[in-house]
Amino acid sequence: MRTATIARTTNETQISVSLNLDGTGTHSMATGIGFFDHMLDQLSRHSLIDMTVAAKGDLHIDFHHTAEDVGIALGQAFLKALGDKKGIRRYASSDLPMDGTLTRAAVDVSGRPFLVFRAAFSAPKIGEMDTELFREFFQAFAMNAGITLHLENFYFDNNHHLAESMFKAVARALRDAVEIDPRQADRIPSTKGTL
Repeated sequence: MRTATIARTTNETQISVSLNLDGTGTHSMATGIGFFDHMLDQLSRHSLIDMTVAAKGDLHIDFHHTAEDVGIALGQAFLKALGDKKGIRRYASSDLPMDGTLTRAAVDVSGRPFLVFRAAFSAPKIGEMDTELFREFFQAFAMNAGITLHLENFYFDNNHHLAESMFKAVARALRDAVEIDPRQADRIPSTKGTL
């Protein structure tokens, strides 16, 4: 089973993350940030990666530390669950339409972390969550998961749809990228022989 559990404790947050790459999208999120929980639900459900996230952070200051540290812990769990990456498809992309919104996510599970983030929200908050924190989450996730992630919004009709389309697009791309390719189930998908 490609599973992992990560516990991360700092002076700012206490986070526990468990995931199963070969799951069904079962999820339980408790970050103390309602809209963030909703987005993490989408990430799990549409990637078919089972996820449990429990976070206690210094929300009385702001939501930054919690959003970033959840990204770090999820990324670390993702990397650990992948193991040697043998047999994965590695590359995937998803164009995600959501009403009047279109967002693309492209991933390379390469071991070379990088983020390209092209999305400009027109509101500073969705619910109580600062929209600038979505980039912080994806940055932390990509760096700690060891993936290259390109995330681009082409147009949007409202900020809720923009955020949700990003999480769903990333979910669909991750689902395809970590899937085992039966044509190369025993090989690392790289001419280098390692990822």
